[in-house]
Amino acid sequence: MDDEADRAALDRAVQAALFAQSPIGLHLLDTRLRLVRVSAAARLIRDFPLGRLVGRSLPEVLEACNVSGPEHVERTLREVLETGRPVRDLLVHARSRRRAAAQAVVSVACFRLQDPDGTVLGVAVAINDITARARAEAGLRLLNRAATGVGTTLDILRTAQEVCDLAVPELADTMAVDVLDSVLRGEAPEPAAVLENAPLRRGGFRSVADPSRQGVPAVGEVGTYPFGTPYRQALADLAPVLIRRLAKDADWLDPDRRRDARLLAAGVHSMMVVPMRARGVVLGLACLYRWHTPTPFERTDLALAEQLTSMAALCLDNARLYSRERSVARILQRELRQGSGSGHAAVETAHAYLPAGTGGGWFDVIPLSGARVALTAGDTTGSLVNAAEAMGELRAALAALSDLDLPPDEILERLHDLAGRPHREAEADRAWPASCLYAVYDPVTRICTLSSAGHPPPVLVHPDGEVELLEVPPGPLLGRGAARYTVVEYAVPEGSTLLLYNAALFGAADGEPARIPLDRVHRVTRVPHPSLQDTCDALVDALAPEQPAQDAVLLLARTRVLDATQTVAWTFPNAPESAAAARRAAVEQLARWDLDELVDATALIVSELVTNGVRYADGPVELRLIRDRALICEVADDSSAAPRLRRADDADEGGRGLFITAHLTHRWGVRPNRRGKTIWAEQRLPRRAPDAEPTSPS
Repeated sequence: MDDEADRAALDRAVQAALFAQSPIGLHLLDTRLRLVRVSAAARLIRDFPLGRLVGRSLPEVLEACNVSGPEHVERTLREVLETGRPVRDLLVHARSRRRAAAQAVVSVACFRLQDPDGTVLGVAVAINDITARARAEAGLRLLNRAATGVGTTLDILRTAQEVCDLAVPELADTMAVDVLDSVLRGEAPEPAAVLENAPLRRGGFRSVADPSRQGVPAVGEVGTYPFGTPYRQALADLAPVLIRRLAKDADWLDPDRRRDARLLAAGVHSMMVVPMRARGVVLGLACLYRWHTPTPFERTDLALAEQLTSMAALCLDNARLYSRERSVARILQRELRQGSGSGHAAVETAHAYLPAGTGGGWFDVIPLSGARVALTAGDTTGSLVNAAEAMGELRAALAALSDLDLPPDEILERLHDLAGRPHREAEADRAWPASCLYAVYDPVTRICTLSSAGHPPPVLVHPDGEVELLEVPPGPLLGRGAARYTVVEYAVPEGSTLLLYNAALFGAADGEPARIPLDRVHRVTRVPHPSLQDTCDALVDALAPEQPAQDAVLLLARTRVLDATQTVAWTFPNAPESAAAARRAAVEQLARWDLDELVDATALIVSELVTNGVRYADGPVELRLIRDRALICEVADDSSAAPRLRRADDADEGGRGLFITAHLTHRWGVRPNRRGKTIWAEQRLPRRAPDAEPTSPS
């Protein structure tokens, strides 16, 4: 009897707790689907007073709570009552009839109630308020779409319109993006200049009222924002402004101004103004309004708007830089300038540029991951009037493609596709015929990997002055034929010099073989010169005609090597204990390099990346540390699957490897290998230890 009494007491306690203490709402409905009991947690929902609805039918309860799709909810509960099959995670959207701005998203679980003898008594409905979670998930989906849908072109106005199209109606009822007029010219205005009533041009506009409707001003028109308005405040403080409830008699609203009159006429009740910045440059202003949706903007909406506009601002700045690159390309024929690059760990460079007023010869030195460097040279072919502009755009594209860390042949394939597109709408039947040589030098392995799109092969000058023409099979010119390029590799001795050039350097005429006269190169290189730039100037004197027919370029790159004091590598078996072994090896190496400040972060990075390699690859995992101007950690495996950065939830057991790496490093990335891939991560060296900066041989 005592046991039965205890069980009865326990049953009463559980029942009391479920209906009085449980944070999850519990509703009981009888066999006629009438609400017969509501838990305390459910009655505490201020905007949905279900306690007053006891005794009402299910349709009446759904109507009182203004539930979306009430027929589906009622049909689901009737199926549970008839079949006895429970339902989990039924999402229900409700809006209070007492306060239109109050909305809720709940997750519903329902199951049938019956006696031990099988008599059906009704249905129990458990309700969990997931409004905050649903909003957060919707925000993440919006940001994911922005990552792929905004910035699809390097056009400022189109990018501004894309972000407006994305945000309406998911985040706002109306959105406008205004871009500083100087940004459209490729300029980078200082914040102080923005305060001087700088004109802004309407770049994008979208409204739920009518997708074709224009705002004030219309897209493409220029306007300014008066002082004393939230717009001016946001630009002055470079901080977002949230107005949860916009009063019609607000001091800054002026019915005589067209923009303010439009706001008042539309019934805007809440708004956000977010300045758009990227890389320290002020680009414009994003304005979001609600007038159709009754819910006012909250702090969470402002945070989402800031993330969205931050992504859009980066795309706008990329477009600005692209516009500037195009402008610079117009005067490249006479003003090509390239940094010496003497401070790069992989190479010391020197260059010469002889403008002739025609053609588009160019070169670039592009730092890559793992202390590697890309050396590129290119040239236009034929007599394209806008050759310099076209090559400027190709250089910008090549610099962007280099960030992908693809092999040289794949870089040229993508560049080929770009060059094959019409240069202008008015030249739809013309492409950009161009040549390009792309070489990647690794100062750790001393391997130089090259691929050519119809460009003259480079020359290798050995440390003793002997010269060698590196045979690189020439693929088709960029924009011509099928994109089929070959990769070759050469082991380059330390202190050798690579010569990249175009045919105009030695006066090769159209139709003649572009073979550089090696005898003249040898006569120059066998004689020591005070500096690499002096060698470059001497080569120009020996090779170039007095008046080149086209712009001539020459790039010299003297190779350096990172020795055993700056790099170390290990190979670990594909086993769970390899992560710990790799971590210990990395910590010991950092101690030898006197980089104690980076031990904790590096140990965590190594552990996460090696663990991922063991988990997803089949073969051994390789770890390499490089001590250059940054501490570089590289983990290579035989899996070709590209990792994806994602935000792991607190309850997830995995998914944090790259998320942790991204937060602990200055930059990180992935590059494909012959077998699999390499994940690399860079950390800045401690500022307090100047002696930790590596010195490269001169």
